Amino acid sequence: MNKLLLILLLSINSYAIHIIDKPIDFGKKRISMTKEYIKTHYGKRVRNIKITPKIILLHWTAEMSFDKSFNRLKPERLLSDRKDIMKASALNVSAHFLVARDGTIYRLMPENWMGRHVIGLNYSSIGVENVGGRGNKKDDLTKAQRRANVELVKYLKAKYPSIEYIVGHHEYRQMESTPLWLELDKGYRTRKSDPGAKFMRDIRREVKHLKLKKPPKKR
Repeated sequence: MNKLLLILLLSINSYAIHIIDKPIDFGKKRISMTKEYIKTHYGKRVRNIKITPKIILLHWTAEMSFDKSFNRLKPERLLSDRKDIMKASALNVSAHFLVARDGTIYRLMPENWMGRHVIGLNYSSIGVENVGGRGNKKDDLTKAQRRANVELVKYLKAKYPSIEYIVGHHEYRQMESTPLWLELDKGYRTRKSDPGAKFMRDIRREVKHLKLKKPPKKR
């Protein structure tokens, strides 16, 4: 084993955390729909849906039940109540990770595949959903979830040195001024409040040593 590989393995192992694999439905149909989404919204024709992660994007589900949160992400096609984003694509929303109220971390899909979880930034981001945010109104995420998010950010940064940013979903439009923003449809935007300023301050404080960037300030 060469020295560089040994250092990399030691770095990843130093942030070893317990992750449970609980795959959502991601077969040929969802892959095909993802490729079409990339073509339509980002102007890219791709042979596969692999990404180079540059961003860790944190969310809440606005749903207090783990099972209901998981079942919303599981199908390949978007559920009928998501009329706000249905016009953009019938591809279902997804996330790479789902963190339960007790802090248990579930991996839902390959970390380096594109999931639909944020407008404009899917092609460079790893999405982390947290069960909570009742009514999509306030930060009610638990201490266990905060600890889990911190450890997950450490793990992902160690595994993917390409990651540069940590972004809250409510901050996503601040990334429009960066080269990572790819959305071609200027009318396709939604207003988000998750996971909130306090949650992001808490996480950023604990991972300050990783030197991950915040989104640029609004002009």
